[in-house]
Parts: sequence; C-alpha cells; structure tokens
Amino acid sequence: MKVLLSWLNEYADDGFADPADAEAVARLSDTMTALGLEVDGIEHLGGTVDGVVTARVLRLEQHPDAAKVQRVYVDAGDGTDRHVWCGAFNMQPGDVVPLATLGTTMPNGMTIERRGILGIDSEGMLCAPDELGLGDDHSGIMILPEGSDLGVPYGDVLGLEPDVLFDLSIERNRPDCWGYVGIARDLAAQMGIEFRPPTPALTFDGPERTAPVEIVDGDRCGRFTSVVMSGVRVGPSAPWMQRRLGAAGMRPISNVVDVSNYVTLELNQPTHAYDLDTLGGGGFRIRVAAEGEELITLDGETRELTPSDLLICDAEDRPIGIGGVMGGLDTEISDGTTVVAHEIAWFTPLTVLQTSSRLGLRTEASARYERGCDPYVIDTAHARFAELLRETCPELVVHAGMADARGESMPERDRTTTVRVMEVNRILGTSLTADDLPPLLDPIGYTVSGEGDTRTVVLPTWRPDSTDEVDVIEEVARHYGYDRLGQAVPHSPSHGGLTVRQQRRRRLRDVLLGLGISEAMPNPFLAPDTLAKAGLDGPTINITNPLVVEESVLRTSLRPGLLESVAFNESHRRFGARLFEIGHVYPPGDGELPDEYEALCVVLAGADATAAMGVWRELSAALGVGARIDQSRVPAGLHATRSATLQAGKEPTGAVGEVDPAVLQRFEVTERVAIVELNLDEVLAREPKPAQWKPVSRMPSSDLDLAFVLADEVPAEKLEKAIRQGAGTLLVDIDLFDVFRGPSLGDGRRSLAYRLRLQAPDRNLDDGDIADVRRSVVTATAKLGAELRG
Repeated sequence: MKVLLSWLNEYADDGFADPADAEAVARLSDTMTALGLEVDGIEHLGGTVDGVVTARVLRLEQHPDAAKVQRVYVDAGDGTDRHVWCGAFNMQPGDVVPLATLGTTMPNGMTIERRGILGIDSEGMLCAPDELGLGDDHSGIMILPEGSDLGVPYGDVLGLEPDVLFDLSIERNRPDCWGYVGIARDLAAQMGIEFRPPTPALTFDGPERTAPVEIVDGDRCGRFTSVVMSGVRVGPSAPWMQRRLGAAGMRPISNVVDVSNYVTLELNQPTHAYDLDTLGGGGFRIRVAAEGEELITLDGETRELTPSDLLICDAEDRPIGIGGVMGGLDTEISDGTTVVAHEIAWFTPLTVLQTSSRLGLRTEASARYERGCDPYVIDTAHARFAELLRETCPELVVHAGMADARGESMPERDRTTTVRVMEVNRILGTSLTADDLPPLLDPIGYTVSGEGDTRTVVLPTWRPDSTDEVDVIEEVARHYGYDRLGQAVPHSPSHGGLTVRQQRRRRLRDVLLGLGISEAMPNPFLAPDTLAKAGLDGPTINITNPLVVEESVLRTSLRPGLLESVAFNESHRRFGARLFEIGHVYPPGDGELPDEYEALCVVLAGADATAAMGVWRELSAALGVGARIDQSRVPAGLHATRSATLQAGKEPTGAVGEVDPAVLQRFEVTERVAIVELNLDEVLAREPKPAQWKPVSRMPSSDLDLAFVLADEVPAEKLEKAIRQGAGTLLVDIDLFDVFRGPSLGDGRRSLAYRLRLQAPDRNLDDGDIADVRRSVVTATAKLGAELRG
C-alpha cells in the first residue's frame, strides 16, 4: 500500500515526521516496521523539474500523415506560439498544461531537445503526471487548474512541497491498516502522539428523499445503506486531492469519483456513488446472481455470473454492480449527473473473495472487503464523503431519509474476550502486570476493564481478525515491542527429527543421486495438450485463474515435465540427460478435491529398459520393498513390448521400461528414454523388509551364459524367476544382456540371453558345480516352455 506522509500527518497534532527531515523519516520507517507494517520502499516526492512551466493550449491540429500524434500550439506566457507534437488527446483549447521547455532534463534522465516529425520540429514536450514524478498516471497530459498563471514553474501552481511516499507491505491480519486512519492509530499509540481521526457528523440539510434498499440474501450482505445527495456538479476534484490520489496509484477521474476513492483509502471503507436518475426504480435490491446472468462492469468487460456471486440491482431488479467488487457501466457518474445515491455496504469477506478470485478481478474495494471492513464506520464515511465533496460542490444538499438495511450476517458491535496476564507472560516471556495492559491496548481501541490478573477487553469493530485472547496478546507484543521480548530457545521433552517417511524419502534421493541422476523441478502446471502428448489422455483439473494460459492444467503425472526437460536439453545439444523428480500429482477425485499423491519419476535419455530395471533394483534394495513385474499391463504412453507395471498386491505401484517412440517424437526427442515411475504414497508407507547381512565371499566367481528361446507371451520376469530358483544359493547376480528375434526362431518367439555370476562363500567352484547349476536352470525353465538355445 502506498502511504503519503503529508496525508498521514493530518491525523496527529504535530504530525508524525517532517518530510524534509531525513532522520525523522528514517525513524518513522523503523517504527512502522517494528509494528509489523513492513516498509518495502521510501520515495521522496515534491521536488519540481526545472524548466517545466505552465502553458495554455491555443489550438489543436491533426496532421493528415500522423494518426497517433497531434500538433499542439501553446503559449507559455511570453505571447509566442510554440508548436509541440503530442501523443495524448485529452486536452482542449484553453487548458493549462505543464510544458517541458527545450534543454530541460526530465526525472528519467531524458533531455528535451528540438526533434522533428514529418519534417516539423517540436519545441518542447507536454507532460503527464508520471513524467513529473507525480504518481503513476500516464493516461494523458496533466491538466492544471483553470486560470493558472502562465510561464511559471508548475510547482508554484500546484503548491508542491517536499513529501515522502512509503510503500508498505500490509499482511492479511491487519485489515484496518488498509486505510490511513488505521495506520495513524497504530503510530500515534506507539509514539505517544494524540490521534486525531476525521469525525464528521452525518447531518441532513435537505428534505426527505430516499433510495430504498431491499436485502434479499442477508447471509451475504450484512448492511447496505444509501444517502441521496443533490446539487452535485461533476468536474475535476481539488488539486491537492488529485495529487494525493495520484501518489497512491489512483488516476483522478472526477470530483465525485475521486472523493469516493479518497474516503476508501482514508477510512478503509469502499463507497460508491450512483447516478440516481439512471437508477431504475430509484432504489437498490441485493440478491445472488442467476446462473449465466451477465453484467458489463465499469471497465467495459462483460462478466458472466453464477449463484456464488452477489449482485447489487436497482429497484427493478436490473444488475448494476457486483457486490464488493465493481460497479456496473450503466449507472456510472457522468458529466450530467446532478443527484447521486451514495451507497456504502458491508459484505461477508468470503463472498467477495470467491467472486473476485473466480472472475480474476481485483479492485481496491475487493482487496478491503475480502479482508474485513468495519460495518460501524459507515455513517462516518457518508459524512466524510459529503464534507469533501462540498469543496467542489458548494451547493451540495444531503437529504434526510437515509436507507439502512440489515442482513443476518451483520457482525455484532460488542465483542469481548478475557485476557489473563499469566498467559500473556507465558507466551511472550515477559513479566508484565495486569496494570500494564491498558496503556498498551486502550490507545489502539482495545478497551481494558476489570480488576485482578484477568481483565475484560472490548475488541474494536475495525479489527475483525481479533476474536480470542491470543489475538489480544499479539497486540500487546506489537506495542510492547518485539525487540524487547528477547530470544529464548523453546524447551521440548523430545528432540526434533525426521519421520520414518522423511528418512526413507531422503534415502531414496541419496540413492538416485549416487547413481548419477540429477534432480529436476519442472512446473506442476501444464498446457492442456501436454498430457495428451505424453499419451496420458483422461480427465484433468483446470486452474480457474492461471498465471498464463499455457499453464492452466494441474499435472496428473510427473512424466510430461521431465520429457520437456529432456527435449530442452537435447535442443541445446546436451544428450543423455538423466533426471528424476519427487513431487505431487493431481488426478481428479470423486469429490471437489483431487486424489493428490506423492510420486517419483526417473528418465534416462539414451538408455533402454535394461537401465530402467537396474534403477528399480537399486531402489528396491535400498527401500526394502519389492514388486511383481507385470508385462501384460503396460501403462499408457510407454513402449508396448519394453515396459511393464510394477505390481504390489492388487494395486499397481509404478511402472518400468521405455517411453513410447510416438510420444518421444511428439516431444521432438530422438534418443530412447528409459523410465521408472513410483507411487511414493504406496512405496514409502510399506513396511520395509529387514535388511540381512550377508558375508562377502573371498572366493573367485565364475560366469555362465545361457540363452533361452520362449514364447513372446511369457514375461521375461517369469523366466528370470525360474533361473534364480534353479541356480540356488550359488547365484550372486544375473544380467539380461541380449534379446533376439528372427525367422530362425519362428513367429511369436524370442531369445533371451542371461549372464549368471556364480560364487560359493567357502570354496572354489569346479566344473561339476557349474554343470549342476546349468542342469538345474534348464530343468526349472523348461516348465515355462523355454528351450536352451545352442
């Protein structure tokens, strides 16, 4: 939030700091940060740009060959017509504008020089507010007050003085500090300065004239008020108000709109003025929207609404605004407006938050309503609006007959909680007494009463975030001073440590890193077609308000992100990428929430299924878990004959093999890619098999190569299992080193060649031992129909 020091100073007798005193400004910044109002930046304002003077627009001309700029002739008070090219079109003859004369150096470092367009020189530059350091408005040239002297520095006309703009980071638990008054209240209490908030009384000086209100859905709208004001004359707001709004990042529009925005920033209470003559039936009706109902909002966009949205309608039930978010276009203030219905309401924060998020429409009003406003400051806000508007509308009449409708969601005014000084000291580590609480809490509106060590505290209506004792203790800590609390290490009967699941996950990561595989962290959001590219068609969960359209789907697998990483590496001529990711995936569930679980995916570019099996064996051994390799069930997107499902019990726990070549082609990957996928929620939750120590034999080992011919429908996993059973205890390792298919074997058959490593723990193996193993293995595999290949 942008906070202007000169504005803030109005709420204290002698102000909080002199903008020209750098040390005082620094101390004020430290005080705000100590109170939890973190200062992200400080900008010094108010200095004028030498060489920028006031000038009157004499006439405007459009060049036939220049559609985006116009020729402007101005008089800077010396009676000489100056020609300036200008890309803004918001000025009229007679307007007084700031002119940067030739040789002027602007705040951005640019020097104004004589430059030509279409062979015609420009003798200066007309300036927008942001070009002079007066806010962020670049929508048009700055229009100075009518009747301003010509040829004088623009700062003399605007009465510019040194000022300071703080950029504050306001957390969600401080809704009151979204208004200047809330910030000033905190500062005044901390600095021991008398707090002077605006307290105008709402007085009626005209005959009764009402804009009636009907609240249909009171569970969404707790209070809705309207006051009719006539004698309005729409025009520019006062220069001082324009400067303040501009510094706060708001573009000045007109006196009515500017005053409404000013009250919003000051009191943290959004307000809205409707043109009463365009208000159907002359009143308001508050209801939820019908499915598919539409409204054109002030920004010109057509919004499609749902029953979760709250509408402000006129008395004829025509939508004119989205409750707590933005008004409608048809009833906005125009130059011809003379009578307004000034509306101020209180909406439930969740209603505004849901609508604002769903529509992707964040406004100054929604930012405040969704955090919580004070429903009991509404009368003051009406009075403040009328007080400020009278400065430019001296004939303003506030009519009696204020409409004030209440809904069942209206918060209670009197909320209290008890605070135990013993609990305060326990949480904060202080030695406060009960009598220390009133000086800390009363100045910020937490009224303390009672005797003894337990006191009753009245919670202020502008702090909806405060509900219990611990919230009050937090306020004690803020105003006592966090820096005075000291530091202490909390005592615990048990030391911290990793859970078993965390230890096993860490072990998993260590094994993968030890295998030379690098961890990757792709984006969990995908483009709608990325899952289909990976062969993973199916329902997905779409993000309602994605940061970019290309990333609007939650991933249901880690595979697409890693394949994109492999493709990126290959496009940069870095082949053989070996990557893994441990992360969450979000397949749709039966209810509103996804069936989220933690997964592992390993991809090895330039490797085949054998390498994938090697990784799986290492992981299986490290985690003490196993799984049956089911080649009859190949997951979508994987190679049909080189992949398998890892089956543990009835449910699959992962997959191993190679990525389908068609998928790799869609990702523009030319290498083969081996892959291992695991459901870590299943794997890490399983009880690991106890690790067994095996002595390392000092005896030499012998290798035995055997090739078997068998039908394609018999999985290699079953053949390997039979080999292990036949080889017995002498087998220490087995490796599939060749797969062959050819006419010599016949249709539907292939040859699998294995290398068996044999070793005895206590003796050298002789030829008889090798022959016995060979015979036992051939016998065991024959049960599968496997034939030893010669």
